[in-house]
Amino acid sequence: MSELPPIVARFDDPACADGAVQPFRVGDKWTGVVLRCLEDGAARRFGELRSALPWITPKVLTETLRSMERSGFLARSAYDENPPRVEYALTPLGRSLLGPLDTACAWARAHGTEIRDARAAHAGDRPPA
Repeated sequence: MSELPPIVARFDDPACADGAVQPFRVGDKWTGVVLRCLEDGAARRFGELRSALPWITPKVLTETLRSMERSGFLARSAYDENPPRVEYALTPLGRSLLGPLDTACAWARAHGTEIRDARAAHAGDRPPA
């Protein structure tokens, strides 16, 4: 039996991105949902986002928004008013994610039945305790 060649990991390909960026993952669990909430181009206040996403805790929504701001996906605008007003809007970089998000959603819709069937086939699998 011949020896197989080593697996070459392409996650740190300098032609793709520097080592600090993971091009195959964008944000966290909720980034895509927040992108959808802001895709109409309107700036939204935290309370508006919170109302649209009641299943996300305020703490997690705050963490997601801060992470998206750090990554350059959204802009946070604070206004010196009483009470204070803060709005969030997608940046051009954030808007550029909508196309890939649409593609990923279309793929998930096209393969949803296969994914559900595969998960159901493994529903009883549990790692040993």
